[in-house]
Amino acid sequence: MSFTVTIQPSGHRFPVEEGESILDAALNHGFNLAYGCRNGACGSCKGKVLQGEIHYGKEEPIALDEDDKANRLALFCQAMPNSDVTIEVREIGAIKDIPVKILPCKVARLEQLNHDVMLVELKLPATERLQFLAGQYIDFILPDGRHRSFSMANAPHHDEVIELHIRHIEGGQFTSEVFDNLKPKSIMRIEGPLGSFFLREDSERPIIFMAGGTGFAPLKGIIEHTIAANITRPMYLYWGVRACKDLYMHELAQSWAEQYEHIHYIPVLSEPQVGDQWQGRTGYVHDAICADFSDLSGFEIYGSGPPAMVYAGRNAFAMQGLDLEHYYSDAFEFNKD
Repeated sequence: MSFTVTIQPSGHRFPVEEGESILDAALNHGFNLAYGCRNGACGSCKGKVLQGEIHYGKEEPIALDEDDKANRLALFCQAMPNSDVTIEVREIGAIKDIPVKILPCKVARLEQLNHDVMLVELKLPATERLQFLAGQYIDFILPDGRHRSFSMANAPHHDEVIELHIRHIEGGQFTSEVFDNLKPKSIMRIEGPLGSFFLREDSERPIIFMAGGTGFAPLKGIIEHTIAANITRPMYLYWGVRACKDLYMHELAQSWAEQYEHIHYIPVLSEPQVGDQWQGRTGYVHDAICADFSDLSGFEIYGSGPPAMVYAGRNAFAMQGLDLEHYYSDAFEFNKD
């Protein structure tokens, strides 16, 4: 049996399934409530129950005192509804609402996705979760104080781990370390969330996503967030790489287009190999977008990947009518030291 939760003052509504916490249900439906640990210890998700009844299962969370309970305050990371419920709680609407943290983490999983991209999953301590907006990035803090930045590839509602797609850079010390020596259970330090590359949800414009290489990572997180939030604006994902072997999550992108009518996927190869037997689009990815959309004045575009692609796209799209206030970019600057 499910119940409906209404958030005030926004009026957002979402269902909560039996055994599901109010916070988990909100995140799963694309609504960003404030939280920290997600285990009832920190109190960051505290809000007020205006109508309806809740319960906590076997034990009430430790961050809730008697005064809180008397004032009908609740910890939504643990609270489950007994009826339809109306709550008053702060929703995260912008990056200024999310604290930047420095945290230890453990490498939970490594998987080489193709010849030069490694999937790295990071697990935070049991008492911590990293709240973020889809598309943002984290920094690794190295022992000598240097920082290395990587975009998060998971959507915010899937925050059990942090998913990164790390491409091996020839001669790059850090990425070589990831490919050659990093092991599961390795301990690292991160800082985040960082960056202003995230979906503008208050817009109704159709969206063009332009990825180059591992620029697919933050766009994956954004698209998975739009699916969870039931955002159905027309979306066009163009993924530019050199050859077929570089489309390291091609089947996933295809599955979005197959399952959702509003999502379209167009891979573009700049240097297809003879063995690829490629029948699709070729050339530069920004040129493919310009060829398909002669008038970009009504769109917003999110570009992520190599700086040359991001800046070439910016110039070309402006020539075809795009208001650059609606061009959001994340240019990957590579460091070899």
